[in-house]
Amino acid sequence: MTVTFAEKLARIPGYQAGVPTGQAPEAIAAGNIAQLASNESPFAPHQKVVETIQAAAGAMNRYPDPDATLLRRRLAERYETEPGRVAIGNGSCEILLAAAEALCEPGAEILYAWPSFSMYPHLAALTGAREVRVPLAEGDVHDLDAMAAEVTAATQLVLVCNPNNPTGTHLPAAEIATFCERVPAHVTIALDEAYVEFQTVDDPDTTIDLLAEFPNLVVLRTFSKVYGLAGLRAGFAIGSAKFRAAVDAVRQPFSVNALAQAAAAEAILHQDDVERRVEQTIVERVRVEEGLREIGLTTSETQANFSWIDLGDADEGEVVAGLAERSIAVRPGTPLGGPGHIRVSYGRPAENDRFLAALDEILD
Repeated sequence: MTVTFAEKLARIPGYQAGVPTGQAPEAIAAGNIAQLASNESPFAPHQKVVETIQAAAGAMNRYPDPDATLLRRRLAERYETEPGRVAIGNGSCEILLAAAEALCEPGAEILYAWPSFSMYPHLAALTGAREVRVPLAEGDVHDLDAMAAEVTAATQLVLVCNPNNPTGTHLPAAEIATFCERVPAHVTIALDEAYVEFQTVDDPDTTIDLLAEFPNLVVLRTFSKVYGLAGLRAGFAIGSAKFRAAVDAVRQPFSVNALAQAAAAEAILHQDDVERRVEQTIVERVRVEEGLREIGLTTSETQANFSWIDLGDADEGEVVAGLAERSIAVRPGTPLGGPGHIRVSYGRPAENDRFLAALDEILD
C-alpha cells in the first residue's frame, strides 16, 4: 500500500519561477544573467531600508510581531485608513490564497480574466470552488462588461489584476468604479494592484478612495515591485475589518517575518524614492517599447514594468532558448496563457540594450 495524497493536488498548476532552477543569485547580481523574467525592480532597496534590515537582524532569535503593528500603522497613515482594515501577508499572493480559503468552498465560484496572474488558477484548485475565466478584450484588456455578466449567486470572489499581469494593460479607476457598481454586494472584489505605481493613467491613490463607496472591495498591493523588496515578501490589502480578520483566521501565525515587516515599514516612508524609481522605469519602458517596434514586434499597451510581446511568426520556444543561451532570462508566454508571446521585465539600461540586441539577432 502506498501513501495517498489529496485529489486536489492533481488540479493545482505548478508555478514556474522566473529564475532558472539552481541559478546562483550571485551570478545575477554580478550581471552575468540579465534577469528580466520576474518583474522585479532592478534597483536595490533604499539605503535606509537596508540599514533598518541590518539593525533588525540582531533580534532574529525572537518571533515577529504577529499583528505587524508598526507596518499596519504606517500603511494606515499613508492611505488614511484604520489599521484594523489593513491585512499584511507574505507577499500579496498569500493574501489571495487566504482570501480564497476564507471566502470559497465547493459550490462557490471564483471569477477572473484570462490571461492574467498565474496564481489565480491555484485558488479554485485549493478550495474546490469552480473557476470562471473570461477572455481579455481587444487590446489585451479586461472585459469588465463580460465579467459582470458572468457573476451569479454562487460567485464569491472576483479578481481584477490592474495593471494586468502578463499583458501590462490598465483600466482607469472610473471604469473600475462602474464595474463595482454592477457587482452584487455578496461578492468580494479583489483589485490586485501589484504594479499600480507604474501606471500614468490615474493617481495611484484613486482606487483607494473607492473603498469608502464599496464595502465589498479589497485593494491588494505589494512591496515586491516598486519598493525593491521581492526577496523579503511583504504585501498588504486594504478592505473591511471583517475581510482582514477572515484572512488572518485561515493563515498560520507569524507568516510575515520580522525582517520583512521592518523593511516594509521603513520603505513606505520614502515615497520620494518611489517616484524616482517610477520615473526611471518609465524611461526604460519607452526605450524598450520603441526598440521592439524597430525590430518589427508589437506589444500590448503596457502601464507596468514589463512588456507583453507578440512574437508573430517566430517560434516562442526558440526565442526563449536563444535568449537563455545569451544569459538573458524572460518568461515564455504559453505558461502565462498567451502562446506566441514573451514577457520581459525592464532591467537597467545596459540589460535592456542587451536584450533588444539579442532579440534582434535571434529574429534576424
